[in-house]
Amino acid sequence: MITSSFRDRESADRAYADLLAKGYTEKDIHVMMADETRKRLGGKDVKLEHGNKALKGAGVGGAVGGTIGATILGIVAAASTVAFPGIGLVIAGPLAGALAGGAAGAAAGGLVGTLVGMGIPEEQAKIYEQDLKEGSIVLGVTPKHEQDATYFENEWRTTGQHVYR
Repeated sequence: MITSSFRDRESADRAYADLLAKGYTEKDIHVMMADETRKRLGGKDVKLEHGNKALKGAGVGGAVGGTIGATILGIVAAASTVAFPGIGLVIAGPLAGALAGGAAGAAAGGLVGTLVGMGIPEEQAKIYEQDLKEGSIVLGVTPKHEQDATYFENEWRTTGQHVYR
């Protein structure tokens, strides 16, 4: 997996759009942000059941505050998103489904534990924890081939921060 944090919505949206342009889908792309970041960016509040099920509520699966297409805010409003209230993390993409059943354990293990559980080395997880607390958005994808891995690594080094491959 290759991951990077992005300091603002625009750079994260560009990286996400670039992934889509390369043939990846929302089922391939991991998106993580603090719940506070989602709210600051204009995400509507959503109802959670027991803190570990997919988000439910008005606008889920559709537009949040109007038509937004394939933007980061649209992704975190999708039904494949899981919120971890104990650690204030919102995750969309394939990791959301994998972690949904273990949300209580993830919340108990904290943000670094959750990230390490996703396969991110502890040292990098601590960096992403700080980035997420500061309002960054973390994207990740398992590249289909080496050319994509190299492409995303190079692109994200110019638009993102803390690229891990």
